[in-house]
Amino acid sequence: MAMAVSVQAQTDRQLIRSGNKQYRARNFAAAETEYRKAIGKNSLNARAVYNLGCAMLTQGNDSAAALQFQQAARMSDTKLMKSRAYYNEGVAHQKRQNFGAAINAYKNALRNNPKDEDARHNLALCKRQQQQQQQQQQQQNKDNKNQDKNQNEKDKQQKQDQQKDKQKQQKEQSQKEQMSKDNAEQLLNAALQAERATQQKLKKAMAQPNRRNLDKNW
Repeated sequence: MAMAVSVQAQTDRQLIRSGNKQYRARNFAAAETEYRKAIGKNSLNARAVYNLGCAMLTQGNDSAAALQFQQAARMSDTKLMKSRAYYNEGVAHQKRQNFGAAINAYKNALRNNPKDEDARHNLALCKRQQQQQQQQQQQQNKDNKNQDKNQNEKDKQQKQDQQKDKQKQQKEQSQKEQMSKDNAEQLLNAALQAERATQQKLKKAMAQPNRRNLDKNW
């Protein structure tokens, strides 16, 4: 856990001391309020900015905390204070899995304090985590690419199947229409043949003489 820095009392420093008291009591929101008041009194107080970052970090506000530590590092006039600020900035980035920014922060911490073994340890850890993250991202990209390829092939096959079904339906419909046409022609031909047969019978009947039966005389 990041440690707040205590200072001697005076106007803005009194507020920092009050914030530190709240911080040690784990009243981090109250500590943040006191540190903000101290910055309001003296915006150039690097310790107030640093401690505000600590209060934010313990509350899970990692992005805002990282910005406070960056500012504190720029404002600090000692290498030790700069190293602490960069170290905590690295912790804030690492918690968010922003390993590239964390690596840079830990490197800055070691530049200002080469004896900081915690920064060295976290730097090595971040490099491994960044490598794992990149490998996972590459695998995810590969999986997404394969998934897209499979989906495209599936869509293509589905489109081909739909086209085949459509062609099959059209062929069956055409066959039905042809069968209906053939049936109609067959019925028409049958009707015509029946009519010709009837006419031939009529002609034949008209050509024969009309024979009448004669009654017998008594």
